Amino acid sequence: MRKTIVITGASDGIGAAAARRLHANGHAVVVVGRSAEKTRHVATAIDSPYFVADFASLAAVRELAAALLDRFDTIDVLANNAGGVFGDRQKTEDGFEKTFQVNHLAPFLLTDLLLPTLIRSKATVIQTASIAARLYGKVDVSDLNNDRRFSANKAYGDSKLENILFTTELHRRYHPQGINAVAFHPGLVESSFASTTTSLSMKMLYANPFTKRMLVTSEQGADQLVWLSETMPGSAWQSGSYLEKRSIATRVNPQVRDEQLGRDLWAVSEKITR
Repeated sequence: MRKTIVITGASDGIGAAAARRLHANGHAVVVVGRSAEKTRHVATAIDSPYFVADFASLAAVRELAAALLDRFDTIDVLANNAGGVFGDRQKTEDGFEKTFQVNHLAPFLLTDLLLPTLIRSKATVIQTASIAARLYGKVDVSDLNNDRRFSANKAYGDSKLENILFTTELHRRYHPQGINAVAFHPGLVESSFASTTTSLSMKMLYANPFTKRMLVTSEQGADQLVWLSETMPGSAWQSGSYLEKRSIATRVNPQVRDEQLGRDLWAVSEKITR
């Protein structure tokens, strides 16, 4: 079945690789990216529509949502893939810590604004998460900007944990209305992903010629994103789950199972984006 698939963070890395494969498989792919030049390049190569949006601006997210709603009556898959790990602590124009906003708050807002169409389409909503949620994440809803305790690793780990919590809460709230939600870890992917971070551990992993041998290609990292976009939820995978290598992850951050934390994160995210 041909699907309309919106992929954010599709100007590079696994997002671009997934866009190419899904287009080749016959789907209508919508490319969303931050860089106008790179986004245009990816979209032109596969003859797909594209939109440019910087998730460090919530106004840009609202404009993106409005443009998508105006253009598409149906969205079968929303892949919230945009994100990154950044350097020193920065605040966005909206007043939020950049990692928190780009990796969690912006995709939360985009999904929320698209919900009427997603529900009508019985859509799949995919979050690109990470094992960093287990390694570094410890979410405190009273300090989502990490004003009291910031490091690049913690901010990133928190945001990836928030992606998983958002997935489980989205499932709880909207699965009865037809939404299927899933988060996945794509593996350690060789890309420009950590190019701006000041985290020594991230730089050692992604830039060191010895550790780079452990990294997978963007095409390999895109495997689960393509698979989740094309397969049937409830059969190939279960809504509300977090996956690694196409299977439910067995080692997770204990906070993943905290249903009240998921509800609280949703409530706060909704309040600060309204």
